[in-house]
Amino acid sequence: MTSSPILTLEPLIEAVRTGVEASGWELSGLQKTTSHQFEGRWDGESTRSAYLFFHPPSGPEWASVDAYLDETSRGVGGNLALVADLRPLGRIGSGRELIGRLAELSRRHVDARYRRPLTVRFRLEDVSDDAEAAETEARIKVRFPRTAVSAGPEAVERLVREAMESFERLVAAAELRDRADGAS
Repeated sequence: MTSSPILTLEPLIEAVRTGVEASGWELSGLQKTTSHQFEGRWDGESTRSAYLFFHPPSGPEWASVDAYLDETSRGVGGNLALVADLRPLGRIGSGRELIGRLAELSRRHVDARYRRPLTVRFRLEDVSDDAEAAETEARIKVRFPRTAVSAGPEAVERLVREAMESFERLVAAAELRDRADGAS
């Protein structure tokens, strides 16, 4: 059975949602936006985006999955991210060491066929707060290759299910769990 390429945002949203929910995670939220560029490089262009948020119904509270999807004049695409709320900066150790360990963990658990960006964020509620109290968030992503989107909804669902299996292994990994905020 041949599948048609995904050309608009709605079939991509549905394929991602189906793939994530097949792994037992539940939709927490969905946001769609449309942006219009009035000046500059993309004058007259518009972009439609969707953000989907998922959580595991039986925990852990520190883990969630976000999907960012977009539709532009260049086509549709997006990524899926495991979001982990980690211990505050003062309890997490060196930022350099944390990034290195998270990258190694991702290399072990997320399929190398996909681009796997890693983002670590430190956030203070107010600039007068002690840096040691900074919230720490890690995002381990899987970017959707154009080939999957071109192959159609079934290919995207398969990619998402594979990514979710990787994310489940990451959530279960002691190296991540031990750094998670609120983990025992």
